[in-house]
Amino acid sequence: MNRPRLLDLYCCAGGATRGYQQAGWHVTGVDNVPRPDYCGDDFHEGDAVAFALAHGSKFDAIHGSPPCKDHSMLTRSNRARGWTDQHVNLIPPTRAALIASGRPWVMENVVGAPLRPDLVLCGLMFGLRVFRHRLFETHGFAALVPPHPAHRGHRVAGWRAGVRHEGDMFAVYGDGGGKGTTEQWQQAMGIDWTTDREAITQAIPPAFTHFIGEHLLTAVQVTA
Repeated sequence: MNRPRLLDLYCCAGGATRGYQQAGWHVTGVDNVPRPDYCGDDFHEGDAVAFALAHGSKFDAIHGSPPCKDHSMLTRSNRARGWTDQHVNLIPPTRAALIASGRPWVMENVVGAPLRPDLVLCGLMFGLRVFRHRLFETHGFAALVPPHPAHRGHRVAGWRAGVRHEGDMFAVYGDGGGKGTTEQWQQAMGIDWTTDREAITQAIPPAFTHFIGEHLLTAVQVTA
């Protein structure tokens, strides 16, 4: 039986892709640079919005994760101090392309981004060793939010204010010291196909999109 086809925009190494594959999807990734570690079924190098506008309607569903630096806590804090930056907000053109496709879709970004918070997922919901809170705006299907375990009792390992702290969780971002080894990051995120630390920092834990992908697949099958 052929798997339904999903388009993953801004796919990077494929954190979201892997979760959708586990849920039963055939996934085509799009990114504007080569991604030799990409784990999907097909890959297209090019502009994500342009590709979605030209080909989005040919897929059964679409996922988009526009680069989040424009909405990160650090960027917002720096802007409040009067700093300038070159970050571009790609959420509006991405949303427009998703709507134009006429397909069910998902858009993901960091907390603080201008997305409708239909789902807010945390790594603890899936037994992961990262908190990794992410917003998901969805269209064409619904998914109930899993129970959110309390953060109390969990601590992020690493250096803070010159003190080394032990903990059961990891902060998977940046390139500073004390945040965990590559292997620890892989295990914390549920990623085993790439050792590229930058790619891992940009990834969604596959467990997030495995959960979403199962609900999305059910909606597509019911419609069909």
